[in-house]
Order: sequence, then structure tokens, then C-alpha cells
Amino acid sequence: MGGGEIIIKPFAERKYVARENSIIGNTCLYGATGGEFFAAGRAGERFAVRNSGVSAVIEGVGDHGCEYMTRGTVVILGPTGKNFGAGMTGGVAYVLDQDSALKRNLNPELVLMEPLSEETDAVLVKELIYKHLEQTESEVAKEMLADWAAFQQKFWKVRPIHVPSPQPVAPPPTPVVENVTGAGSDK
Repeated sequence: MGGGEIIIKPFAERKYVARENSIIGNTCLYGATGGEFFAAGRAGERFAVRNSGVSAVIEGVGDHGCEYMTRGTVVILGPTGKNFGAGMTGGVAYVLDQDSALKRNLNPELVLMEPLSEETDAVLVKELIYKHLEQTESEVAKEMLADWAAFQQKFWKVRPIHVPSPQPVAPPPTPVVENVTGAGSDK
């Protein structure tokens, strides 16, 4: 995927719960460089591997999600499989962790998990969930937005270790200016 939008949603008259079933298979968004992706349901294994620019919202992923990701934003509104974030050197994933399984599924070699505490992160996640609802009519998104304060507390930000969290920047030092009088001056 190099741009545009992909929107995947189940039929309205289905006899199953979308968030509990896979709606896409393995290796979806492999090497994608741009665009937006919304799917009301779960992904198979290796979702967003080598993602280098896509913004995506999905309702759960299998093993090896966001592996080798270099850029982009992924919001996961459900469980992850094992080895999540392995080799991730860029981008960010926001993961809803209702059953406290993310820590044991995360590959901590190159990434860390932080609470969703920065206002800019929370606003971005909420905006993407809202867009997910608009595009897919997701029941999960509707529930989360109706009780955002409770759900926000269950999200984690997964980012590469070597990418620092925003820190206040100290002002540059004031330059020292010396009064220098030139040779032969009357002063």
C-alpha cells in the first residue's frame, strides 16, 4: 500500500461478533509506505510488518504484529499475539490491553511500553478510533468512544527504545559578547 484508504468491514447481517473473528489474513500491510487502513475485526499473523508509513486501526492481531516497523501509526483495539514489536525501530503502536497480556506478548529487545498519558497521544488515538467508527461502523469503536475515560486507561504506547519521549528543551545558552577595542583607538 502506497497511499489511499483501505476499509474492511463485515456484512451488517452477519451471525458472528466481528471483534472475535479474523477479517483479514496474514502479512497485511507488509512493507506499506502510506495511506490509511481500517478493519472491523482481527488480523492474522504479522500485521503491519515493515510498516513504513501507514496509519492503521484493527481490532486485534496475531503473532509478530508490527515486526520490523520503521514508521507509521498502528492502533490495536484488542489482543496481540506473541513477539509483538520485534525489531521495531520506528513508528508507534497504541494497544488496548484489557487482559494485561501485552507485557508478556511484547518483544522487549527494541521496544518499550508506556501508559497513554501524553495528551497528544490520547487525542491522536481517540481521533483514529473515531475515524475507524465512521469508516467501519465498528461496535468496538462505538463502545470505546462512549466510555473513553475508562478505555484510555487501558491503552499502552509501544515505541522503539532509542526514540526518546518528548522532553522539554532547554533554551540555548546566551552568547557572551566582549567589548574589544581596536588597536590605535582613541578610547
